Amino acid sequence: MRKKIVILIFLLSIHLNGTKLYIFEDSISANHWGEKHSLRSWEDAVEHCRESYTDLTSLLSETEIQLAQNHIRRYKITEPVWISLRYLGDLWLWVNGDPLVYTAWSPNRDTRCPVLNPCGALTEEGHWEERDCLEKLKFICI
Repeated sequence: MRKKIVILIFLLSIHLNGTKLYIFEDSISANHWGEKHSLRSWEDAVEHCRESYTDLTSLLSETEIQLAQNHIRRYKITEPVWISLRYLGDLWLWVNGDPLVYTAWSPNRDTRCPVLNPCGALTEEGHWEERDCLEKLKFICI
């Protein structure tokens, strides 16, 4: 059995309502550095965050996006990461109930051909993009 090393990276941001803690989780096998790890579907990421922390993160302002973006770059995460943005009915919403007031959609977003099962991910550039919820990505817990 391979020993697992769990790396928890914390990013602290001051929020009007208190402190928000961002946790990027990456579980790395000691013998296989460089492989992709802790990749989960959107729903599995939500479940993991709710069981182990609080929830998948919502990004409510440009400042919060910039902090998460800086952290992604600092740890050389180049693929998008799941955030708690989900398309249900005819609305995009944060599944934790936070209001969707601020948006950061990619300027290249194609709304003519939406993903069938859309969930939101944060890119390295700090934009949101639609991804299939079944796709396996890293994720941000709070």
